[in-house]
Amino acid sequence: MQDLLLNPHAAGPWPEGLRVVGVDFTSRPTRRKPITAAVGERQGARVRLLHMQSLTDEAGFEAWLVQPGPWVGAFDFPFGLPRELVEHLGWPTDWPALMDHYAALERAEIRATFAAFCQSRPVGAKFAHRVADRPAGSSPSMKWVNPPVAYMLHAGVPALRRAGVHLPGLQAGDASRVALEGYPGMLARELIGARSYKSDEAARQTPERLIARKDLIEALVQGRSRLGLRLHLSSAQRDELAADASGDRLDAVLCMMQAAWSIDRPRWGWPLQVDPLEGWILTA
Repeated sequence: MQDLLLNPHAAGPWPEGLRVVGVDFTSRPTRRKPITAAVGERQGARVRLLHMQSLTDEAGFEAWLVQPGPWVGAFDFPFGLPRELVEHLGWPTDWPALMDHYAALERAEIRATFAAFCQSRPVGAKFAHRVADRPAGSSPSMKWVNPPVAYMLHAGVPALRRAGVHLPGLQAGDASRVALEGYPGMLARELIGARSYKSDEAARQTPERLIARKDLIEALVQGRSRLGLRLHLSSAQRDELAADASGDRLDAVLCMMQAAWSIDRPRWGWPLQVDPLEGWILTA
């Protein structure tokens, strides 16, 4: 495991024009609310969006994951649970064993277990957090509502493991297919602050959010983030991203940019001291 974390590029070097993918995930994909994937390629400091793909069920997502590499992807769901929570519950503290245990639970069991944990804690500290949650500004991975990231972990990580992808620092797999945890909200906040740019509710899909999406797209195209990368879009792609009021397509593109950043970073962007039970969020 230590060799996996310290030398994640053992299968490289990665070619110019490497495919990079970003995935906006939902734990219950449907035609109305699919899993959304952005597929691009990195060439130097430029990341070109090739196409978007909608995956309407779990089977389609898993079939998509086994597509041949090389590709590197950032996925918008948590890959781990807080150590504080795991140790309190007496669950396995080895990541593969923990994920086996967690996958075997029903969602009702997860909700009841996590709710009981929260009820025993003081106001303002109900949830346990991973170390990466604070710098990323992400929801705690044990949260089961608004957003239900605990269920996203429950659906997403087992799919990655069944597909045999390489999970740096967590579990070895096909080194030509690399999956990392991303979080689009972190990059969005860097570029447009706290402005809201999306909503699944029609009544909240306002002109102000449309303007925020356009500003966010423009900032990505101009390369105004600390990632040092510029997004290349066609006019039609730009219009398509702006028109998606749910923000799912734009979130997938934000994850794609995080994946592109990771490919020439030591340890795929993981800091030296990372708890392998909790994992890490790209660029946090």
